Amino acid sequence: MEDVRINKKINIKGLVCPYTFVKSKLAVEDMEIGEVLEILLDYEEAARSVPKSMEELGQKVLKVEKINDTDWVLLIRKDRS
Repeated sequence: MEDVRINKKINIKGLVCPYTFVKSKLAVEDMEIGEVLEILLDYEEAARSVPKSMEELGQKVLKVEKINDTDWVLLIRKDRS
């Protein structure tokens, strides 16, 4: 996982569903296929729902990791337009 190149980062801490998904989806839409988006969030439900929604849209979830008591980091690779 160390060799994954992050192309774009968004910090959506403080947001709750559905805004977490909307912000993530808009970020991915602006990217090229194969690029990787890093998402930082602090809403536990979004740590489950955003990856699920991204996979339903045909994107690849590379990582979902709780990095401290309150925050998660997600890595999403754009696999389709």
